Amino acid sequence: MVKLAIVYYSATGTNYELAKAAQEAAVKQGAEVRLLRVKESAPEEAIASNPAWKKHHEAASDIKVATTEDLEWADAILFGTPTRFGNAAAQLRQFIDSTGGLWSKGKLADKAVSAFTSAQNPHGGQEATILSLYTTFYHWGAIIVAPGYTDPILFKAGGNPYGASATVAEDGQFDRVVLEAVKVQTLRLLDVTARLTG
Repeated sequence: MVKLAIVYYSATGTNYELAKAAQEAAVKQGAEVRLLRVKESAPEEAIASNPAWKKHHEAASDIKVATTEDLEWADAILFGTPTRFGNAAAQLRQFIDSTGGLWSKGKLADKAVSAFTSAQNPHGGQEATILSLYTTFYHWGAIIVAPGYTDPILFKAGGNPYGASATVAEDGQFDRVVLEAVKVQTLRLLDVTARLTG
């Protein structure tokens, strides 16, 4: 049984929905899954200033906060983050920056890793965000498992070969086909991991 850690950051809930879709697909496939959020580092007044952010922050408070132990436990890791100027959100980067101890002991090498993201417009930096994460994972010695164009749903979801990415409208809505794309990405990650772990 593949052990999958889904580690995400979500301010207003989009990446949470993508993470939940990935969890659903992985559980259905028989994987042991840990759905984990990274610690919120924004000040309370910033969160309170955005009703959607405040609502999601309160709703997700029961989701376990990720630790580096979760990464060590996992055979595969799926990361999710909103795009921030073509890069991962600071909250996720802060968590990733805490992995130096695992990295120095080779504990992240040979793990299968993939990522998904979201942004407000189709050219809002989604590909750059995922690729910037993958650069870190190369340093870990991880095995990057991108979805590529392995399923027709990936074209319908915007055609990002690096990872599923949602384009979020001002009202917070996005094309739900992306949920199917992240499920395909998750199943590919599990399949490759199963082959790697024998």
